[in-house]
Parts: sequence; structure tokens; C-alpha cells
Amino acid sequence: MANYYTHFSCLLDVGKADNAARALDLYNTLSAENAAEDPPSEDFALSIQPEHGGTKLWIRDDVTGDPEHVIQFVKRCAAAFGLTGRWGFQYAYTCSRPHPDAFGGGAHVLDLATGETVAWTYTGGWLADVLAGGDPDA
Repeated sequence: MANYYTHFSCLLDVGKADNAARALDLYNTLSAENAAEDPPSEDFALSIQPEHGGTKLWIRDDVTGDPEHVIQFVKRCAAAFGLTGRWGFQYAYTCSRPHPDAFGGGAHVLDLATGETVAWTYTGGWLADVLAGGDPDA
């Protein structure tokens, strides 16, 4: 039997050390809400990175995680702290054993001021579209 994982590791600059500490409360609230979902999505690990001045949060999977959960967290931080600009991250889908179509990944970019998605890609969908004759640049 194979195990499937979603991996990511990224930083979010929340501007001030006070915001970084408050972001931990936002994370705990989101995690509690997530735990009430049926089924709950995979959580992620979060810590403050002092080597970056204490304003950057390190967001990563522990074993596996849910990219959508990360996006929701970043949107909450952006709204709470008035963040602007673009932020994005990449994620990888992996498998403990080789299987056809078991590997892939994607990337997501947000406009922090609006919470809107600027762009996103998912390699599994892109590959299937191109193999079916679609435009590789679409």
C-alpha cells in the first residue's frame, strides 16, 4: 500500500514581531475550525523565524498538509495585519511508492491586499490537458 503526501515550505512576512505573535492565535483559531470540519483537512506546522527579524512565519508540512488550509491562513493574516503585495508558494504531491500519476504539484499566488488569487497552476491538470492536445502555454 502506498502513502500519499503533500509537501510545502514557505515564509510569510507579517511586517512586525507583534503580528507574528498574533498570527499564532489566528493559526490556533483556524486549526480549531478545521478540526470541526468533516473530514478535517491536514494541518501544517507554523513557527516564527527569528533569523529573519522575527517578522516571518515559516509555514510547512509536518508529514503532509493541505495547500488550501495554508491559503486560508495567509488570507486571514493579510486581512488582520493589512498586508499588501503578492505572496505565493509551491507544493509537491509525492508518494511512498512509484505509481502512475502519483506525483505532481502546483503553485498559488495571492494578492494580499484583496485576498484574490492572482494565478495558480496544478501540474496534473496541465499535463493531462497538454497530452490531450491542449495548449501547453494556457
